[in-house]
Amino acid sequence: MISPTSDLDVVVVLDAPGPEVRIGKLLYGGVVLDVSCLASDAFRSAEAILGQSHLACSFAHATVLADDAGRLARLQDEVRRSYTKRNWVRKRCEGVRSRLLGHLDGLNETVPLHSQVFSWVFGAGLTTHVLLVAGLRNPTVRRRYVAVRGLLADYGLAGFYPELLELMGAAGLPCACMERHLAALSEAYDAAASVMATPVPFAGDIGEHARPIELGVCRELVEQGLHREAAFWVTVTYSRCEQVLFNDAPPYVRDRHGRGYRQLLADLGIASPADLRRRCGEIKAFLPHVWEVAEAIVAANPSISE
Repeated sequence: MISPTSDLDVVVVLDAPGPEVRIGKLLYGGVVLDVSCLASDAFRSAEAILGQSHLACSFAHATVLADDAGRLARLQDEVRRSYTKRNWVRKRCEGVRSRLLGHLDGLNETVPLHSQVFSWVFGAGLTTHVLLVAGLRNPTVRRRYVAVRGLLADYGLAGFYPELLELMGAAGLPCACMERHLAALSEAYDAAASVMATPVPFAGDIGEHARPIELGVCRELVEQGLHREAAFWVTVTYSRCEQVLFNDAPPYVRDRHGRGYRQLLADLGIASPADLRRRCGEIKAFLPHVWEVAEAIVAANPSISE
């Protein structure tokens, strides 16, 4: 049974080489599918998969729906045999760390505010993935903070969790505050969905089929008392709506929803591009501590072998 706030990821492996293509969310048989296409180059060997966190976890645990030649099934057997080996776990953690630094170093103060926010929010959010990958946990997207909180508690490291929330500016965020931001986001989301015309990479995440997932998971977290954990996905989704509105909405619509967006950022401690630059620097300075915890998890994880 698929939760109303979840979709089902489907990856189509193409024989022809080419760029990755994300088709996005489609409704099929009452289930929302999130479909992407990957060139077969990404699956050329078990080693090519094992070193990539976004492929290795899902492929190791995936169901192969169609594989007439049996090639994917053979690869999957190889990946599963080596997935928990220490060298591959570390390599995947290093890959996440590299992507994190890429976001932080990509901060560009000449682009619109929402584009700058992406550098910070994904940099902050990927700190959780470094740890989840170290713990052989699914590096989930929307519920990453809930997942990493559970991981840290399991390893007796719960005291480290508030520091991850601090990087997001959400450690002291009141529930009522997040409820207001979620209400404002809902209005911005519907406005963005109604005007979206310019192609954007995440177009499938804004629209009728995606709404129960993208907003539903935020509402679910807030209702469960996990409003601080909701801050990451509220910020990501609001920033995406801002990009659509920036591209396609008339000025008065942009201004109306932009006020709510700037208030969200202010409550997370960001009132200017200078604050974003400072916060990116704080994440980078804190990253060695994240790495130390990741190493401790790898060392203590009984499932990881040499």
